[in-house]
Amino acid sequence: MQVTALTTYPIKGCYRVARQRARVHPWGLDGDRRWLIVDAATGDAVTQREVAALTSLRPSLGADGALTVAAPERPDLVVAEPADGPAQTVTVWGFTGAAARAGEAADDWLSDALDRKVRLVWLDDPTRRVIKPPYAWPGDVVSFADGYPLLLANAASLVALNDWLAEAQEPEWPLPMERFRPNVVVSGAPAWAEDDWVGRVLRIGGVTYRVPEACGRCVVTTTDQETGERGREPLRTLARYRTVGQKLLFGVNLIPESPGEIAVGDPVTVG
Repeated sequence: MQVTALTTYPIKGCYRVARQRARVHPWGLDGDRRWLIVDAATGDAVTQREVAALTSLRPSLGADGALTVAAPERPDLVVAEPADGPAQTVTVWGFTGAAARAGEAADDWLSDALDRKVRLVWLDDPTRRVIKPPYAWPGDVVSFADGYPLLLANAASLVALNDWLAEAQEPEWPLPMERFRPNVVVSGAPAWAEDDWVGRVLRIGGVTYRVPEACGRCVVTTTDQETGERGREPLRTLARYRTVGQKLLFGVNLIPESPGEIAVGDPVTVG
């Protein structure tokens, strides 16, 4: 097996950035989900589950960590990492803690783009959010990702899923891998081989990872990442073929055991 794609998402819920290589930290890949858009009144995370328009925001990161966000018909937003920004209490998937506010200019730009009052924050201390039990070990941390530092998908499993869609003559066929928003895509394994990796150790290049559990999928996978339009797939088909314990499974979560670097083309082995 080998890595065929690496992807990061600088702002949780927004457009992706394709990578050739990335540094692995305990909380995830460098540049992945350190930024977050929150409701201005509550501090709750604003995600694609509620706001599909996040797909129209295209972020990128400069060498100095500065964030640039592009959106249709408006000038780019450029924001430096607000290391000394005022604290904002935010809530993401049961975690409530502090993040640094990016400032009113960023808040106003994003509020106009999304037509709702929001704020932009940055996770100034990426060790602040610990992974919830029962799969976490002491010291396991995560950025603003849903639950784990990395998500891995198997290219052959997407082929199998698209075969099911074709057999059912689903008009949304074929679906691209981008629907599942993985960090790492691997090829060279049979479809659904990743089911057997749960509870084991995976090695990608020079970095090892625990595979705590498979990933249960949500409405975000029904969102076209290019247009923001929503359909009913792949959840309808996953419900028929991939329901385990009331979860619709596609991909597996990863927890790094040590820092390092991974790249497209790296070999992948299962321990």
